[in-house]
Amino acid sequence: MSVTEKNLNQSLIRVEVVYALPHEQKVFELAVSSDMSVQEIIEQSGVLELYPEIDLKSNKVGVFSRNIKLDANVRDKDRIEIYRPLLADPKEIRRKRAEQKK
Repeated sequence: MSVTEKNLNQSLIRVEVVYALPHEQKVFELAVSSDMSVQEIIEQSGVLELYPEIDLKSNKVGVFSRNIKLDANVRDKDRIEIYRPLLADPKEIRRKRAEQKK
């Protein structure tokens, strides 16, 4: 293996891009350059073509349930999650449940 091939292999990291719908979860496994941004990785994954409703300007993204910015970098074995907008406010749902129990 040449020095160039070693450097290339060392700079690649393995990540997952995940998008979940109520009855479906899609996981894209990729080997990407360690200096790629979250947005670049998402675009390379193909998830945006498969799910055109995803708008990176409005959908939040995270790594292991922690919100991150699109220009952030990730580490080896990170899972990039694309979050859907909430249909209902969780606090409001809990308040309504509590009222019903009274």
